[in-house]
Formats: sequence, structure tokens, C-alpha cells
Amino acid sequence: MTRIAFVMDPLESLSLKKDSTLAMIRAAQMRGWEISYVGIEDLFLSERQPMALTRALKLSDEFAENLDPKVAQRQKAAGASWYQQSAANAQPLTYFDVIMMRKDPPFDMEYIYATYLLERAESLGAKVFNRPQSLRDCNEKFFATAFPQCCPDLVVSRNLSVLTAFKKTHPNVVFKPLDGMGGKSIFRIMDGDPNLSVVLETLTNGGTSQIMGQVYLPEIALGDKRILMINGEPVPYALARVPMAGEARGNLAAGGTGVGQPLSERDRWIAHQVGPELKARGLAFVGIDVIGDYLTEVNVTCPTCIRELDAQFSLDIASMLLDHVEAQL
Repeated sequence: MTRIAFVMDPLESLSLKKDSTLAMIRAAQMRGWEISYVGIEDLFLSERQPMALTRALKLSDEFAENLDPKVAQRQKAAGASWYQQSAANAQPLTYFDVIMMRKDPPFDMEYIYATYLLERAESLGAKVFNRPQSLRDCNEKFFATAFPQCCPDLVVSRNLSVLTAFKKTHPNVVFKPLDGMGGKSIFRIMDGDPNLSVVLETLTNGGTSQIMGQVYLPEIALGDKRILMINGEPVPYALARVPMAGEARGNLAAGGTGVGQPLSERDRWIAHQVGPELKARGLAFVGIDVIGDYLTEVNVTCPTCIRELDAQFSLDIASMLLDHVEAQL
């Protein structure tokens, strides 16, 4: 039996409606795999051995059938739970055939320490998805610049003069931190905006933190497209996250609406520009973001949108991912 561990956020913190890790857990359960839950705080090294406090995990049969959040709510109301979990048990990470690193940012030092521990397990033969070194190397904003042929005009700097000069060159610009997620702390600055200086001072922490500026892409009104990549190949549909009225961010966490659509020819071209590098780096499951004709981000830590695309196009993306994982074993 294949043994799989999910390093992830607390179960009670997950969105029962949207969480992609739940789709992966369900797919593993449908295959009869032995599933364990691991919190990032459960990882440790002892006597040269990478270890974890693990808990056997099983979704309730009714909830696992279709991941319907109404089922989970009904079970809670009846005093039951949508999952069963055992007591913690210390296990070597090498006990597992597969380790899925699905911890959401923040991408802080604790996250980096976790990748060190997972890398030790990898060196002893465990299969870790995504590869720990690549999680460290590929900042989700900055990594997009590895594909300049796909990107809009942009700047990365903490120097206020450099950032201001970029804004003078382009009348409509978006500034964002390099470590943000979910649309947080993204600012659109247009000509004559008196807040430019304070926005740059705030985002750079007074000139001490690198940030990114990108030319504003008006096609955001049609949606910020999330394209899921499995082993360097795109799922044939994107989820266009369309902003609310009066909003410049399409992120679902910022109130955007997810509208599925087939990949355009340009989407496929971008995916094929990025795909070989993802595959070479062991980034088995990635979400690239495309606005209009341009790549804006490469999400490697905990990509989402499986559930929305599955529902709209009768897909089973988590099973497609586990097919790839299984092939690596």
C-alpha cells in the first residue's frame, strides 16, 4: 500500500468548499492509500533522522464521495466530523512513499526550515512534491522573470528612486510585495496619484525590502487566469478569476469570481515556455497566472483552483496529479 503524508495547514482552517489539498486527500483515499496528516510544527530531526509527528487521516465516507461542504456541516451539526484522525505518532519521514508539501505561505524562516527537513527525507529516498530546494529557489513573483519573453514590463527593487522612475515611464502600474498571497498589499497607482510615495515607502518598509512593479494590464477585467501545470504540462482549462466591480484584483480571496475557460493559443504558448523548467526543477504541481497575454506569477507553494475547475468541467485534477506521483514510485 502506498503511504502518503500531507504537510499542510490545520484541518479545521481549510475551506471545505475550495481547498485543493482536500481534493488530493480524497483522490489518495479513493486509491486505498494510507494517508497521514503532518503540521509544519510536527517536523523534526532526531539522531540524524528526519522525523514527524504524524496522524492517520481519513475523510468520512459521505464527505469523500463529492467533498460537499454541506455534508461536512451536517455531520458537525450531528456531533460527528467530516474526518477521522488518530493520535500523534512519531515516524521517520522515510516511512512514507510520498510527501506532499501543501503548507500555505507565509514563506518565512519556519517554512524554509521545513524545506530543510523535507530535503533530508528526500536525500534518503522519500519522494517530496514539490521538491524542497525548488520551493526555496522559486519565489512566486520573482520566478516569473526567468521567462522574460512571457512577462509584461516590470521592475524589482527596494530603491525608491528606481521604483519612482519606473512609475514615471509607465502611467498605470501595479506594485506588490514579493512574499504576498491572495491579493494582499497589491496597489494600483495611476498618473497623478498623490499616494505613490507612501505606497512605496510602506511596501518597501522604508527602502529595506524588495518589491515588484508591473505595468497594469487592463485585461484583468476579463480575469486573472490560473493555469494548473502537472509535471510541466497544462490542464486544458484555466480559471479566470474576474474582479468584483471597482476592484483591480481577481484573486478569489479578494472577492473575485472564478470562470472556467479553455486555454487560448497564447495560454498554451506560455505554458510550454514555462513547463520544461518546472519539470526540470521537480515542480510537479504549479499554478501559473496569466493576465491577457502575459505571465505574471508562478505559484509553487500551494496552488489552488482544483475544485473550481473540476466542478465546471467534470475533471479530476487531483487524480491526474496522483497518476504522475504514482509513476515516480
